[in-house]
Amino acid sequence: MKDLASDVDQRIAERVRELRAQRGLSLEALASKCGVSRSMISLVERAETSPTAALLQKLASGLGLTLAALFDPPAADQSTPRGPLARREDQVEWQDPASGYVRRNVSPPGAPQPMRIVEVHFPPGERVAFENGGLDALIHQQVWVLEGSIDVTSGSDRHRLRTGDCLAMTLDRPNMFHNPTRKAARYAVVLTSESRARR
Repeated sequence: MKDLASDVDQRIAERVRELRAQRGLSLEALASKCGVSRSMISLVERAETSPTAALLQKLASGLGLTLAALFDPPAADQSTPRGPLARREDQVEWQDPASGYVRRNVSPPGAPQPMRIVEVHFPPGERVAFENGGLDALIHQQVWVLEGSIDVTSGSDRHRLRTGDCLAMTLDRPNMFHNPTRKAARYAVVLTSESRARR
């Protein structure tokens, strides 16, 4: 998985650089917006570190995007199909170096639609926390457990989800995913956004 990880780290590096440039943000400005040090962002942009899920979520928030958007191919990457179909072999997989959870972007990266689908394989006993907030858009998320059991905490609300359960939540407060069992869990995440101006 080493080569795969380095390929995805390179994609993330190019994507973060591209998005930061599009927004006219210096390293210092992005660091200030997302609460990540300038030196760490520089390491990510040079693909010299394997960022954790928590770090990527902070970067995504600072850029005004969802975490899933950081795995889209950079504009200069012509090797990834951009039509309405995402073949299984073209779907990007990434492993969080902190928790070992594996996420796969299922949705076609070029589809002009507001929703994204992500599949997650979650190791037993692991947990991942996200701070959320700071986005211009309101992100709605549904978590559908396909196998196993997970605990999801959103703010002060805690839910135990078992196979087949689906939880709807808004990404406007901190949340945590935890697999309290001795078996791996698998779940799908569906995300969509709406402008805060519409509310």
